[in-house]
Amino acid sequence: MPSPSSPLRFLFAVNPASGSAEKVDWDATIRDYFADLPHTAEVLKLTGEDDETALQEHIAQHHPDRLVAVGGDGTVKLVAEQALAANLPIAVLPAGSANGMAKELNLPLKPVDALDIAVHGMEKSVDVIYLNGTDLCLHLSDIGLNAQLVRHAQSNNWRGMLGYARAAFWSLLRRRLMRVRIQCDDEQVERTAFMVVLANARVYGTGATINPEGDVSDGKFEVVVLRRLVGRELLKMFWRFRPFDPAAVEIFCTTSVQLEIKRPVDFQVDGEYRGKTTHVDAEIRPGALRVLVPED
Repeated sequence: MPSPSSPLRFLFAVNPASGSAEKVDWDATIRDYFADLPHTAEVLKLTGEDDETALQEHIAQHHPDRLVAVGGDGTVKLVAEQALAANLPIAVLPAGSANGMAKELNLPLKPVDALDIAVHGMEKSVDVIYLNGTDLCLHLSDIGLNAQLVRHAQSNNWRGMLGYARAAFWSLLRRRLMRVRIQCDDEQVERTAFMVVLANARVYGTGATINPEGDVSDGKFEVVVLRRLVGRELLKMFWRFRPFDPAAVEIFCTTSVQLEIKRPVDFQVDGEYRGKTTHVDAEIRPGALRVLVPED
């Protein structure tokens, strides 16, 4: 692929703690890739302590043309927040346990291939969801069963697909129904459910299709209500998807939603546990984030 017409400055935010099973020497990989290119690359290693401030300072110091997130969905979210604040495009080098957003955007997992997209890819404007006014969601957020799984996996430091499987088994044993009022754009309903998903995307990092008609660039998101745990409906999420039975899985398309829950329930945003809540507001911001993706 041809290089961009003028030299670019790249700032890589690398999360060494990301849960990829195959650890990559990102410093060496990035240095080798850029050795014969006219562009410059700076690398910031995230530590888990005040990474937001460190990234802001590096942006102010190096004035990058592009930010690159190297890690999982949590790292992508962190870098995306700063990209939005600085009006910069973002690229993603998948290095997490699940890499849900990278899969959604059809980004390659091989480091050199992902670097090719960061340098030569095309910009795509994608929607973002803001939760409770300030909390950015790029991918999938939810209350209930899956958020309980995330809480248990993070509290036990269980990583990778095996960790998710252990946490899923624990969560299923402790599943509880919740009563929730859902106020969408032009519809209000009350439901009893195990889980409610606010879905900008289609597929969890585990490969489960929760929102088959989702599109990160359509100016809308979906509210997916898991009303019953029915084996055949759960299998549809993984194998040869067919439409859900709305008696078990109900989907509402909207640009905003308010959730009111009768009791405090677990809440997660893009794989990060947010504690328990009885209220969630969500609103779409169409095309707010520019992301480097493969050319069509």
